[in-house]
Amino acid sequence: MELNTSSLLLAALVAVVAPLACELPIGLRLPMVVLEVIFGIIIGPHVLGWASPTGLLGLLGQLGLIFLFFLAGMEIDLRSVRGTPLIKAGTGWVLSMAIALLIGSMLAVLQFVRNWLLIGAILTTTTLGTLMPILRDSGELETKFGSHVLAAGILGEIGPIVLVSILFTRDHRHWQQTALMILFVLIALGAALAALWPTPPRFVSLVTRTMEAASQLPVRMSILVLMLLVTLAAKFGLDMILGAFASGMVVGLGARGEQGHILHHKLDAIGFGFLIPMFFVASGMKFDLPALLDNPQALLHLPVFLVLFLVVRGVPVLLYRHELAKEEFVPFALYSATALPFVIALTELGVSTGRMRTPNAAALVGAGMLSVLLFPMTAMTLRRRASASLATASASVADQAAVAATAYSPGTVSPDAAEGLLHPREDNPGLSWGSRRKAG
Repeated sequence: MELNTSSLLLAALVAVVAPLACELPIGLRLPMVVLEVIFGIIIGPHVLGWASPTGLLGLLGQLGLIFLFFLAGMEIDLRSVRGTPLIKAGTGWVLSMAIALLIGSMLAVLQFVRNWLLIGAILTTTTLGTLMPILRDSGELETKFGSHVLAAGILGEIGPIVLVSILFTRDHRHWQQTALMILFVLIALGAALAALWPTPPRFVSLVTRTMEAASQLPVRMSILVLMLLVTLAAKFGLDMILGAFASGMVVGLGARGEQGHILHHKLDAIGFGFLIPMFFVASGMKFDLPALLDNPQALLHLPVFLVLFLVVRGVPVLLYRHELAKEEFVPFALYSATALPFVIALTELGVSTGRMRTPNAAALVGAGMLSVLLFPMTAMTLRRRASASLATASASVADQAAVAATAYSPGTVSPDAAEGLLHPREDNPGLSWGSRRKAG
């Protein structure tokens, strides 16, 4: 295998430049994932031609894809959203899936897309990894609104992965596919139960002792679980992303307490510090920009896909009319429709298996980039305006109460006048406060 060291060097440079560019004080903080993809497009073979996603860089990109889904699985904490948020999110995702599959089948009939099931799965995705920092930094992660957004994000990751895994199941009849899927789920559940089983003190002592040692045993064990479930998924004819995601959930269940927190940081360093940037930069290099720009029809597909993201993931907000305030509907829909990392991963799988045309893949990735750029920023703006309006209204009520209390002080005004200040009489709404005081 060719090393392609020059491409590796440029990819590593982009991985450093992207987070630095995010810190520039330009008033608009671009998501790092978007910058990695954009820089990959620029240096890739379709624009400047300085680098290509081949050789070792291509292998690292594949490992980055696996680690992306592994860490996504580790982020899943169903205990934090159990109850109403999880039930609503599940119902909402099923509704999204129904809408997406209906739209996908219509697009396939019109020969707009090649595989309606793959398009439907992509349209139901939500980027939980992008939303988590936003909700945490805005202080909404622990709020009722934040819990519902988090639950919608969790289902927006789990659901599409299961759909795509069924789509990419190969070399078996339908009943065999179902049996193998059930078997894999049972194995994953068994591993999850084993992770939740009370840990023997001697094993806890071993993990604690080796966490900072040269052996890094907990990290090696996590990678072993990852490789085990990825290999099992491949052997069962399932897609590797299902195995990666399931292994992340298993490791996340087992990594609890202070040592689990340290393990999370170490695995994040491997993923987000090394492998995952390689995947996004390599994906940018594969992005066929000329195929998008030179094809007016494909260019037209981009805004269509952007609107479809919002429709498919936004319509389920109607199920939350008893859970969210009206001013929270649009921000919730915008957060739920934010999608990029999974869009890149699934379109890459679609192109490589012949289930998606390259122009459509480019349009979908472009729509995903715009969703990450526009939807969260718009949602945060609307949330700030709603909070400001609520604060203004509360301050106005407090001021009126203070004036009423002053008016009711001894020797100032009668009780009837104070009551009239807060609640004007319906029989004479034009009567001024001064007139009422004289009348009193």
